[in-house]
Amino acid sequence: MSTRRTAVVAALGGAVLALCAAPASAHGSMGDPVSRVSQCYAEGPESPKSAACKAAVAAGGTQALYDWNGIRIGDAAGHHQQLIPDGKLCSAGNEEFKGLDLARTDWPATSVRSGPYTFRYRVTAPHKGTFTVYPTKPGYDPAKPLAWSGLDLAHPVATATDPVASGGFYTFPGTLPQRSGRQLLYAIWQRSDSPEAFYSCSDVDFGGATAGGTAGAGDTAGAGKPDAAPAPAASAPTDRQIAAGADKSTMSHHDHGGYAPGAPARQPTAASPGPDAADAPTTAGGSRNLAETGASTGTSYLALGGAAALALGSAALFLSVRRRAAGRR
Repeated sequence: MSTRRTAVVAALGGAVLALCAAPASAHGSMGDPVSRVSQCYAEGPESPKSAACKAAVAAGGTQALYDWNGIRIGDAAGHHQQLIPDGKLCSAGNEEFKGLDLARTDWPATSVRSGPYTFRYRVTAPHKGTFTVYPTKPGYDPAKPLAWSGLDLAHPVATATDPVASGGFYTFPGTLPQRSGRQLLYAIWQRSDSPEAFYSCSDVDFGGATAGGTAGAGDTAGAGKPDAAPAPAASAPTDRQIAAGADKSTMSHHDHGGYAPGAPARQPTAASPGPDAADAPTTAGGSRNLAETGASTGTSYLALGGAAALALGSAALFLSVRRRAAGRR
């Protein structure tokens, strides 16, 4: 085989390997009931309508809203309580999203009632994993920072492993508990093909603050008094809004927490309860299954396209060389 042909074959092989090994990024946030970050993005990152979203932008800037599908920890591996401090659950301890941790009674809320509920998780890149949604405990006060102790971790309202994504959403059933007034649902999506996990806070309103009461959506839990300025109705971003802001998102271009296949996960440092074993995917032998497909989390969609183009170009060059060589015989 000639030197030129050898080089072409090597280039083609390298391109094909790069294409096959290139993993996709996984991103998402709760769409129904809509998460805080999705709501604020739907209102418009540059000029949100609600007072709460305006305050979130004032605290953390607009980039957090363009990165609405990236509230994540790249190497969580189920250690959620250890890695995320109290008061920073909605941002997952990420400084970029700190505006979402603001303790306010006027976050736009989805009206709900106790009983069966269909959750819709907006996803921009599907991956295997488990969704777990936790409710706040009775007596939750939205005017106080959200702590792990404020969540009913023993009774999640929904748990779903490997649901099928359709139409841009993972859809799975759950059951909402008996509550009244404003509450919050905290969703964790722990991937099983990497240690990466995604987090979201969804404000909900169960209605009347007392049994048989019919107070409006402005009531806070246990208070029974309407807010001075009711928040706008909750709404998730549309496909058009998501597409319009995609070029301003940084989610496909960072290193996803520095995780690489074969690298050890970051060790938890926060002084909170032990590992969340129930949230960490495990193999039959009991060890954490951190790389089911061998995919890492740091390759952008641009890299995928580049690898594909390189593979196709190399294939065309190889065929051209073969034709020229055959013509000389």
